[in-house]
Amino acid sequence: MKGDANMDQFDELVRCYPVLLKCRQEFDDVVSALIKCFEANHRLYIIGNGGSASDALHISGELVKSFILNRSLEKSFIKRLNNPELVENLQGALPAIALVENTALSTAFANDCNPDYIYAQQIYAYAREGDCVIGISTSGNSKNIISGIETAKGRGAVSIGLTGKSGGKLKGLCDHCICVPEIETYKIQELHLPVYHAICLALEQHFWGKKV
Repeated sequence: MKGDANMDQFDELVRCYPVLLKCRQEFDDVVSALIKCFEANHRLYIIGNGGSASDALHISGELVKSFILNRSLEKSFIKRLNNPELVENLQGALPAIALVENTALSTAFANDCNPDYIYAQQIYAYAREGDCVIGISTSGNSKNIISGIETAKGRGAVSIGLTGKSGGKLKGLCDHCICVPEIETYKIQELHLPVYHAICLALEQHFWGKKV
């Protein structure tokens, strides 16, 4: 792994947030799973409710464009493109899609079907074996997140949870689950942000090969 990305970013995370030290193994497992996913040209899908929906969008934003490092484009893409202006203005990217914004689909599904399964429906449509799905739930028990993760497993995708101290149902369901050591919703969310920032930094460092 280029530059021991996991170790560098987790050490910095713990320096700022010592309470997260107990999440060391889970952090490593999640970063490793995502690296494997992206190296095999698979995709990441992210789901959440309320503030966690905003976190899903935030994670996607950090991965689909440069975060800290300058990201080079694939040489094969540059060769096929033959457009210097596009090459100058595009950035290297990882395919991370937040499934929280399709208003037309969400309202149609809520009107016609059971809204608890809107994420499950999208994951059934999009996810394939080898993809990853991150479900963010502060309680670990949100029904639409649980059903989404269950559908991911049915599709052969790797399931990742980001939740609070108890882990809720997500902890036992997901292949990997980071349970930050807080029980109040806003405090859990306050720790989720540095955790997923560190994950995004570790991924960027791995794929673009420089120290952050």
